[in-house]
Amino acid sequence: MSNSIDVCLSPKLIDLYDLEGKIVVVVDILRATSVMTTALAHGAKEIIPVEKLEVAKEYLTKEGYLCAAERGGEQIAGFPLDNSPFNYMKDNIKGASIVITTTNGTVAIEKSAVADQILVGSFLNLTSVAEYIKTQNKDVVVHCAGWKGKTNMEDTLYAGALIERLQSTHALGCDTPHMALKYWEAVKNDLQQTVADSAHAKRLNKLNITKDIRFCTQIDEYDVVPKMEGTSLVAVK
Repeated sequence: MSNSIDVCLSPKLIDLYDLEGKIVVVVDILRATSVMTTALAHGAKEIIPVEKLEVAKEYLTKEGYLCAAERGGEQIAGFPLDNSPFNYMKDNIKGASIVITTTNGTVAIEKSAVADQILVGSFLNLTSVAEYIKTQNKDVVVHCAGWKGKTNMEDTLYAGALIERLQSTHALGCDTPHMALKYWEAVKNDLQQTVADSAHAKRLNKLNITKDIRFCTQIDEYDVVPKMEGTSLVAVK
């Protein structure tokens, strides 16, 4: 087994990982990467993830862009789109260029820039991402967006689920992927309730978006693989 898979539990730790020549799978289950997956599955032309709110604001005055901004789970005033996957299933999404900035997910994407490939992962496209990786013959780092620099439950569980699907092709790089896999194996039959009990889910519940949490824990809803090409995420053909 010549390739390896490793897990970074927070963007605060990513400097400890050598990303050059590797595939980085960025994951922010609740909700950024679930939204990105959903948008591309519903025909968005591209998604432009930006870390800073000020950069996203510049696109508000440009023609041809739909703009989304979220901080702390809440939509930023002045932006037409938020961070709910259900708002990316509508007719105006098809063919659209979407600019998005979020609390955690777009930070993780930005910090993964030196990787050979950046993919966006979610439970919604779990198997598709795994199958694509198997065709690439590259080492993998799962970059969990976490919550404001801290580790979170749902992104770590996704890492374990992806590792489970790549065990035949990728050796576990250190103890972190072992822990993620064991955690996933322990709770995968009760995934929705486990994630519902997470700290971030409870934060989001205060915003009355429990249906988002349920949706974001559905496995293989879509077969799209979002990949960074230049400054945009596009669906792998």
